Amino acid sequence: MSKLRLNFACGPYDRTRSLRNGTLQPEGIDLNYLELQPAEIFWRMLQYKEFDASEMSLSNYTTLVSEGDAPFIAIPVFPSRVFRHGYFFINTDKGIRHPGDLKGRRGGVPEYSMTAAVYMRGLLEHEYSVKPTDVEWVQGRTDRLGRKLPADIRLTQAPPGIELGDMLERGEIDFMMTANNPLSFRRGNSKVQRLFPDYAAAEKDYFRRTKIYPIMHTVVIRRDIYERDPWVALSLYKALCTAKDRCYHFLAEQGSPKVSSAWLQPLLEEEQTIMGPDWFPYGIEKNRPSLEALLQYTHEHGLTSRRIKIEELFAPSTLRDIPLGDGQQI
Repeated sequence: MSKLRLNFACGPYDRTRSLRNGTLQPEGIDLNYLELQPAEIFWRMLQYKEFDASEMSLSNYTTLVSEGDAPFIAIPVFPSRVFRHGYFFINTDKGIRHPGDLKGRRGGVPEYSMTAAVYMRGLLEHEYSVKPTDVEWVQGRTDRLGRKLPADIRLTQAPPGIELGDMLERGEIDFMMTANNPLSFRRGNSKVQRLFPDYAAAEKDYFRRTKIYPIMHTVVIRRDIYERDPWVALSLYKALCTAKDRCYHFLAEQGSPKVSSAWLQPLLEEEQTIMGPDWFPYGIEKNRPSLEALLQYTHEHGLTSRRIKIEELFAPSTLRDIPLGDGQQI
């Protein structure tokens, strides 16, 4: 019996390496891994549903679920997650010394609904009492879903072809929060600096207190495929978990490091001390604080029409850890 052929669009991650190079295949699936950048994947999947399964913006997917007609179903795999303290940037001429100083300011954001921005606004509100309504927002690109925001959110579009980082450098916005370091910062402009200079220490403290490790992306399966072959969800989930485990073993071979870093070993040891042996976890329970935070923030920011429950996001077969190693071995 031939295997089910699926196209899977996902980024070029070390944790999916075994699936990318074909040394691992999901049970019953002939997987065609399309190695693309997330921004392109999201646009093509949200607008045209081009792939059978793909990496997906967690906030965009949550918005679709809240509307009741999501064309996808997710599995609790999180190929991209990033602490966000290091991605707040300020113009040093604006007198901003503390996150609380962002009240009443003009702030840039690439896309108001992007997952990074959701977590960052949640951080500002719940750690520093700066609400989304306290800021005049300037959006750098067109929103993927075009959702109408609450009336009290002040949002304007940046002029076409203008980089938010350049606006920050010129003082046209006071601060910006983004998913990547802006070009003006990478050029070494002295007027563009991080709001949290020692951001790594702030992020470690934040995780110790909250257990939130921000999740940017999940993995979704087109609903028509899932409804036809529901077993695909667990098969793909197991394969992605196995690929991540192989990555852990790959990184652990420190005698001949596979990553271009002089101090990879102490970095990994520190992460495991703080987060545990599974420092990049998939599944529900290990990620519950991070998922609950995202669902709270999307609702508070007007990106969902109601407060979504975690169980609404993911295929039922993937909602709990399955004792796959139990039972008699044949």
